[in-house]
Amino acid sequence: MAARRVAVLAVLVVLAVLSLRRAAAAVPLVLWHGMGDSCCNPRSMGYIKKMVEDKVPGVYVLSLRIGSNLIQDMENSFFMNANDQVREVCSQLAKDPRLKGGYNAMGFSQGGQFLRAVAQRCPSPPMLNLISIGGQHQGVYGFPRCPGESSHICDWIRKMLDVGAYTQAVQERLVQAEYWHDPLKEEDYRKNSIFLADINQERGINETYKKNLMALKKFVMVKFLNDTMVDPPISEWFGFYKSGQAKETIPLRETSLYTEDRLGLQEMDKAGKLVFLGVEGDHLQFSEEWFYTTILPFLQ
Repeated sequence: MAARRVAVLAVLVVLAVLSLRRAAAAVPLVLWHGMGDSCCNPRSMGYIKKMVEDKVPGVYVLSLRIGSNLIQDMENSFFMNANDQVREVCSQLAKDPRLKGGYNAMGFSQGGQFLRAVAQRCPSPPMLNLISIGGQHQGVYGFPRCPGESSHICDWIRKMLDVGAYTQAVQERLVQAEYWHDPLKEEDYRKNSIFLADINQERGINETYKKNLMALKKFVMVKFLNDTMVDPPISEWFGFYKSGQAKETIPLRETSLYTEDRLGLQEMDKAGKLVFLGVEGDHLQFSEEWFYTTILPFLQ
């Protein structure tokens, strides 16, 4: 009887060790939500977190919260300077001992370009793979709708963008203005955009930004093929309107950002590090099956 108990105990110890090894092998995941959302909404980020945890045993998933509570987190997605948000996130990541060996990052809508800013500005701890789901990497020129279509917040944002997206007051206080990209006013954009023009190297080359982004193993960009929120949708694949007009769009590989390789995207592309994925559906609308079969492999 004693021998049997010893044998059972030994098996349990082995299983525990194997479980710990699997947990240790799972790469942590950092999530950043989009406009009007919060870190832990059970219908969005909370649901994604659970999906990943169910399929990747032992994985540590950090869903970023900007603010002391969920309401502040949601409000900050509209009104907290994007550069300040990125600094706050870099501090959170640096202080988290579970991320010191590196992590994967997944950003939803504006969370995609914000996490790219983290990759470029804050290489420690190292971001391994960046998955941008509907992120607007060349910005937006239009605001057809936003979460809570009838809310006063959305109406106020539209008015502010119409009044003067590139005025200092609007740039400093309205997140969406900080990635507003007017193809009819490229000089104003390059000169006055306090966030997007900086991370897209529009005012000069920051070699550190380029080096840090190129350190990614994969940069995955997901475009929603029936998107009615992002204008233009090709921004989700790093394309944009051809300069000087707002009708014809060009893909990333035809932009000066790529041909001049200001961010290293051309070199990353040639190395097979850029992944362009398309999914049927409107903005941030996708099935569990698509997520499990298409996105999950980049997390394992």
